[in-house]
Amino acid sequence: MEESIEYLSRQFELPELELQQYSPLTLAYIGDAAYELIIRTVLVRRGNAPVNKLHRRASSLVKAEKQSSMVRVLEPKFTEEEEKVYKRGRNAKSATSAKNASIGDYRRATGFEAVMGYLYLKGDYSRMIDLVRIGLEEE
Repeated sequence: MEESIEYLSRQFELPELELQQYSPLTLAYIGDAAYELIIRTVLVRRGNAPVNKLHRRASSLVKAEKQSSMVRVLEPKFTEEEEKVYKRGRNAKSATSAKNASIGDYRRATGFEAVMGYLYLKGDYSRMIDLVRIGLEEE
């Protein structure tokens, strides 16, 4: 199995774009899904469980408050490139607002999701997984 987003790009004939051309909110959009897929995969692979239990556990790990606390651990570990993406995401003006989180948590979570999206589109899945593991373990 090819482990690269390049396979997806070839199969759907997607144009090549420079990652710096993506808006931070677009990176956060795809990063939210990529992060949630990692979390769901970890939970499912740890053991079969009722779907509602899996959903509650996943929801507790993907909410803005949790992502914000993970960022506090991860930010010093970000590469220079990841730090730039994080700050662009954190500082982006979103049309939506936090529903169940403070504005600070929401913005930090958006920055985190932008980093996840950046790494996903870059095809650096190992780095994504390493950051998520560190964030969950050390948070």
